[in-house]
Amino acid sequence: MDIFNSTAHTLKLIGHPLRLKIVAGLIREPKCVKGIWECLDIPQAVISQHLAKLKAGGIIEGKRYGVEIHYSVIDPMVKVIVEHLSDREAIR
Repeated sequence: MDIFNSTAHTLKLIGHPLRLKIVAGLIREPKCVKGIWECLDIPQAVISQHLAKLKAGGIIEGKRYGVEIHYSVIDPMVKVIVEHLSDREAIR
């Protein structure tokens, strides 16, 4: 996959408003599924579906701590994009 296709695929994955919120939250602090759905007030099953897509796309990873899996963002390009968007929001 060339760089343009790869980048377009990544942008599609984070282009969904809920996935973008999830990624922004995970950049600030890794969280488990319960922590994410409590912050967003979205059903756990919906959160899990979006996490699966982000994980399959190589944007996040999960690390097991006992019975919980804590997710964090591992794609450096996604971190830069979301942090830039956050900076723009702070200006408004």
